[in-house]
Amino acid sequence: MHAIDLHTHSAVSDGTETPTALVEQARAAGLEVIALTDHDTDRGIDEAREAAARAGLGLLPGMEVSAKHRGRSIHLLALGNTPAPGSNFALALEEVRDSREKRAQRIVERLSEDFPISWEAVLEIASGRGVSVASVGRPHIADALTRAGVVEDRSEAFQRMLAPHSPYYVPYRALDAVDAIAGIHDSGALAVGAHLMTGKRGKGLSSDACLELVESGLDGLEVFHREHGEAEREALLAIAREKDLIVTGGSDYHGSGKPNRLGENTTSEENLERLLESTSARL
Repeated sequence: MHAIDLHTHSAVSDGTETPTALVEQARAAGLEVIALTDHDTDRGIDEAREAAARAGLGLLPGMEVSAKHRGRSIHLLALGNTPAPGSNFALALEEVRDSREKRAQRIVERLSEDFPISWEAVLEIASGRGVSVASVGRPHIADALTRAGVVEDRSEAFQRMLAPHSPYYVPYRALDAVDAIAGIHDSGALAVGAHLMTGKRGKGLSSDACLELVESGLDGLEVFHREHGEAEREALLAIAREKDLIVTGGSDYHGSGKPNRLGENTTSEENLERLLESTSARL
């Protein structure tokens, strides 16, 4: 097994561990390289980089960018660099984070009519993990529902109250995929489609829809992810071979927030080298 995990999250977005703790856990798990890919923010990168240097772990800067394609919510991994402060892309991501937090407040308002949950309880959870959270979102609401005894865990909350079909659900702003890919490139990173064929976030994208993203400049595909079955992996690998794309794998680790385990899906050394050669990133 190659010990390269290019999809992880810290408590700066919706994980449960600080960037330092995440790095320490990755090293303990036998990983050699990880990418920190918090949602729409790079706020945890500096702390993670310092911890990685102490631990002897390679750290690739990145983020997971929220986007939409064909009216569906998708995620794009920006790997190898992060946007310059004050750049157009950085400002666009700030708007996305603001939209997510306002949406979270509206969801809590709706939930509070039926369940013992408050915005203050959600903020307490978000602020209690040793880092400054970039934006409060649905995972923090799920944790508040769990603490209140309404659900057993995050998974149940997302299946019931926080799913798109729920009466409590509120949409939020996400970037158009074409604009997101352009912004990722402008920041000096590569754009990799994250779990694009997942069956867990509504219907995953078709091969044709994935090819449209490739035509828009997508550099790679996250093939190896727990939400992809064998058929989805084969379909994505076929596209990657046809278009000579980088192929990645990652755990999508969120600490105790999800069952995903560090290193459960990984990236080959060959594909990591391709990524490094195409960016200014240094491990």
